[in-house]
Amino acid sequence: MKKIMKSIILFASIAVASGLLFVNVYTSLIDATSWGNNIPDSIATARDYYKSVNPGNFFRLFSPVNQFLGVVVLVLFWKSSPAIRLYVAIAFVLYIAAEGLTFGYFYPRNAIMFKSAQITDIDLLRKTWSQWNSMNWVRSAMLLVGLIFSMLALHSFYSLRAK
Repeated sequence: MKKIMKSIILFASIAVASGLLFVNVYTSLIDATSWGNNIPDSIATARDYYKSVNPGNFFRLFSPVNQFLGVVVLVLFWKSSPAIRLYVAIAFVLYIAAEGLTFGYFYPRNAIMFKSAQITDIDLLRKTWSQWNSMNWVRSAMLLVGLIFSMLALHSFYSLRAK
């Protein structure tokens, strides 16, 4: 029973991290493309659209869930094998690093684009959007690599069980 619970929690971690990755990629492909399409009008439209909710509402809910599951998986699989421990630790570090990037890099740029910058400061808005757009692919790559390591842990766990 314990092994089943461990695998269910690892599957849940993979599912939540996958969701975060795909929403992040969606944001790059759709939202960020729209924001940068016709600055400053596109930023003004996004500001109006995000008055009540914004993508941050999703991430503020599911990112902590992802981190919580990551630490639970790390604790549960700590004694499984050195390889599994390494895989889940790397995944957890990458999930935390992506969240650190969110707070340290993206939140300030979100504030510039959607709150503080004058809509007439086109150069600042273009520069900020460009920085945001480029680095979001880095954040997506971090989540992807974290997912790969989580999946390697799952594969290793099932390989150990089969022996």
